[in-house]
Amino acid sequence: MLSRPEFVGDGESRSAFNTGQTESSYHGTIVVKIGGSTLGSHDTTIEDLIAFQREGIQPVVVHGGGKTVTDWMDKQGVRTRFVKGLRFTDEPSLDIVVAVLTGLVNKQLISSVLSLGGKAVGLSGVDGGILQADVLDPDLGYVGKVTKVNTEPIEVAVEAGYIPVIAPVAIRLSEGESTLLNVNADTAAGEIAAALGVQKLVFMTDVEGVLDSSRRLIPRITERQARSLMQSNVIAGGMIPKIGACLRNVGEGRTTRIIDGRKPHALRSFLEGEAVGTRVG
Repeated sequence: MLSRPEFVGDGESRSAFNTGQTESSYHGTIVVKIGGSTLGSHDTTIEDLIAFQREGIQPVVVHGGGKTVTDWMDKQGVRTRFVKGLRFTDEPSLDIVVAVLTGLVNKQLISSVLSLGGKAVGLSGVDGGILQADVLDPDLGYVGKVTKVNTEPIEVAVEAGYIPVIAPVAIRLSEGESTLLNVNADTAAGEIAAALGVQKLVFMTDVEGVLDSSRRLIPRITERQARSLMQSNVIAGGMIPKIGACLRNVGEGRTTRIIDGRKPHALRSFLEGEAVGTRVG
């Protein structure tokens, strides 16, 4: 198993996130990672999240926004480069990442929730020190590896009746100084789910799920199969951090799944027990 980062917060509070039995009768917390590629004019994800909260299921949302970040980098003449599914982030890139994710994308999502009658609060991994990180690899620039998750701000938002919507930007604290770091949204969702101890983690993506070498859906893969598929490059690019996040959350009573967020009410189908996407673990 991969090691998990240190997390802080009230252990008794965290246990409240780890309830429920089956998908169809679930009344615990679900961590949902959503990205700009799955949010369109006919998307039902926000609608499902609001309905879940009203039904006693508590969503915690982590969002990406890579396409929007790339668009803004292009506008500013900043080159986009990816290494193993992670965005190379130098200082000009970091400024754009932070501004777009914590500002434009986050607030657009909050606006969408409010317009449909829901209650949500926008956060980033920097707020309250939710995501604390070190530099993952100097060759990637300001990209963070999460070392600590502070669940308290998330729990406070939940207890106040809000859906936390979290942008994946972290803070590095060192000898009285601080640095902002770009964290892959899939990775951030996995770390937050692990720290909260939730039973259900789902990734909304723009493909059916994990595909084999013939581009056919794999309904379920074990931890060993996932590692083998990554080594053989069947799983590559942006799917790598999704699988890594899933592997951090495998275990008895836990469900991690990668599903097609383009399909209407895909989240609802998942919680109603339909065999959608790919289950990992």
